[in-house]
Amino acid sequence: MVIDSHQHFWKYDPVRHDWINDEMSILKKDFLPADLGQVYKIAGVDGCVAVQADQSEAETDFLLELAEQHEFILGVVGWVDLRSPDLAERLLHYSDYPKLKGFRHVVQSEPDPNFMLRDDFQKGIAQLHAHNYTYDILIFPNQLPAAIETVKNFPDQKFVVDHIAKPYIKAGKIEQWAKDIESIASFSNVMCKLSGMVTEADWENWKKADFVPYLEVVNQCFTAERLLFGSDWPVCLLGGAYLAIKDILADYLKDFSDADQAAIWGENAMHFYQL
Repeated sequence: MVIDSHQHFWKYDPVRHDWINDEMSILKKDFLPADLGQVYKIAGVDGCVAVQADQSEAETDFLLELAEQHEFILGVVGWVDLRSPDLAERLLHYSDYPKLKGFRHVVQSEPDPNFMLRDDFQKGIAQLHAHNYTYDILIFPNQLPAAIETVKNFPDQKFVVDHIAKPYIKAGKIEQWAKDIESIASFSNVMCKLSGMVTEADWENWKKADFVPYLEVVNQCFTAERLLFGSDWPVCLLGGAYLAIKDILADYLKDFSDADQAAIWGENAMHFYQL
C-alpha cells in the first residue's frame, strides 16, 4: 500500500495564499481532490494525509469536510492556535472528528528561530498527547535546535519532521543540518517525512543524485522504521510532475528490502497517523 503522507488542498486566494509568489505562478489556482485523485490513479497511490496550508480553523474544517467526501483522504493534519488560552476547549471540540490526526504550525514563517520554545507554544504542545494528536514540525534548518529541545521536552508526544527539515539542497549545504538531524533523530518519538525535497533544489535543473546525500543522512539517522513517503503536492509541481517527484524516492529505495520499502511507502504513515 502506498500512502502519500503529505499533500495539500486549496481554493486559491491571493490574500490567504500570499506565500505563493510570482515564481510559483503554477500554484495560483485551485487544487482539489478531483485533481489529486486522477494523479493517484496514474501514480499508484492508495490514500493520503491532507495537511494544512493556511493557519486558521477554517482551513481545518475545510480539510475535514473534504475528507468526509473522499475516502482516499485517510487523515487530516489541521491547524489550531496552540498558544490560545482556549486551546483545551478547541481540542475537545475537534476530538469528535476521527479523521483529524494531528496539528501543524507554519513555524518556518516565524522570524524567531526559537519560536517553538515560547512558553505559550510549549504549553500548547503539552496538551496534544491527551487526545493522541500528532504534531508536524515544519521548519528551516536554523530552527532545528529549538525543535530538538521541544521533542526532548515531550518524550510521549508523537512528532514528525516535515520535508526532512528543508535542507539547503540547491546550495549543497549539508554539514550542520546533518548534525542536527542526527540529534533530533536520537529521540524515538520523532519520525521524518521524505517530502518537499524538490522545492529546496534547483527547480529547473535538479538531478536525482542531488538528493542522495540528504536521503543517506535521514536513512542512517531515522532508519526505514521512522521514514514516511510524502509528495508535498501540489507544491512539488514547482519541480516537475508528480510521477517524476515520486520517482526520486523510488530510485533511491530500489535496493532496499521489500519490508523496508513497504514501511516507507505506506506502513509507517498508517501507524504514525493511525489511519
